[in-house]
Amino acid sequence: MRYRLSPGSYRVAVGGLWDEVGTLQFEYLVAQGLEPDHRLLDIGCGSMRGGLRFVEYLSPGHYYGLDISPDLLSAGRRELANAGLTAREPHLIVDDGFRFGRFEASFDYALALSVFTHLPFNVIMRCLAEVEHVLSPGGRFYATFYLNPGPRLNVEPHKERAAGITTVDADPFYYDPDMFRWAVAESSLEFSLIGDWKHPRNQQMMVFTKRSS
Repeated sequence: MRYRLSPGSYRVAVGGLWDEVGTLQFEYLVAQGLEPDHRLLDIGCGSMRGGLRFVEYLSPGHYYGLDISPDLLSAGRRELANAGLTAREPHLIVDDGFRFGRFEASFDYALALSVFTHLPFNVIMRCLAEVEHVLSPGGRFYATFYLNPGPRLNVEPHKERAAGITTVDADPFYYDPDMFRWAVAESSLEFSLIGDWKHPRNQQMMVFTKRSS
């Protein structure tokens, strides 16, 4: 999603709940085993709502963030500077094609928070394909999505709790989780549905784990 921002509007542009969701994603990944010496790929890092916490926690140079919006990423750089975290050497790039290979690194963890909720499925397929290339063996990619209320061929708009209307064919999208299982079949990624993880807008969590062999 591309944003045109006025000064000071970026915390609203990413959905608000700045402290709540920033803390939630950080604490969740730490509970899932993220350690300071791991390398984290933050897909759709934007204005660093979660990135501030990850940059402070991870070893210098171990945070990698990518976003489609130059404005949001500029706001994120300001957030880092204001927090005194620039010296921790986060790697930040603007990219509109999930070209994670530009970082020339492999990753123990990857995160896409509130990204797939805005993307049509074929674009998600590209993201998954690119993640597969850069995830280390045993590495995990966590991503959130809105759940199709069912049945599977449901195409009606759905009133999602505290998130407005989600749809099958317009932003914000909902998906049947088995679509993601199908997407990574015959790849080195294994899909697992986590489900509810206490997101305030009821985004569900899933994880893709790269097989070690």
